[in-house]
Amino acid sequence: MRQLMVELRASLLMVFALAVILCGAYPVLVLAIGQSAFPSKANGSLVSDRSGVVGSRLLAQRFTSPHYFHPRPSAAGNGYDAANSGGSNLGPTSRRLVDTVKGRIEQYRLENGLGSDVLVPADAVTASGSGLDPDISVKNALLQAPRVAKARGMSEAEVQMKVRRGVQGRDLGLLGEPRVNVLLLNLALDTAKGRQ
Repeated sequence: MRQLMVELRASLLMVFALAVILCGAYPVLVLAIGQSAFPSKANGSLVSDRSGVVGSRLLAQRFTSPHYFHPRPSAAGNGYDAANSGGSNLGPTSRRLVDTVKGRIEQYRLENGLGSDVLVPADAVTASGSGLDPDISVKNALLQAPRVAKARGMSEAEVQMKVRRGVQGRDLGLLGEPRVNVLLLNLALDTAKGRQ
């Protein structure tokens, strides 16, 4: 019985020591390093303008006005809901997915004044795995540029220049595709010309 009590005491001390280290010291250390070395990233990569915080460069948000570039469609909750991040889970043989994509293609062409001969980029009509992808392809942005330019009373060349300036290259020079962050692009347009 005495040996059992010694083992129990040692076990309880170890549990307590690990709880203090892993539930207290380690998180505080990681927080301190994050806040001192990478404060923007540690705080959610928040983006601010004159009015305050307007979003995060890591999460898509709904833009519906013709004055703004539109993000990828979202299947997160009721759309762009960070608390319900996720895709649609519909497979390529799903009739519902096919119908949804066809409807989105028609809507995209209508919104942007595109003919039926123009190929619509996949990211314009399909949701990402998280439903919160903040980026769109360069082609998607360039196809939306005429609509945005017209709505803002800007030249198409001016808007295309903003798109090209906002292009982020491949990660590490080889991973992924060049892309444009929708929130940052829309804020750049607001800053340059003011919302019309």
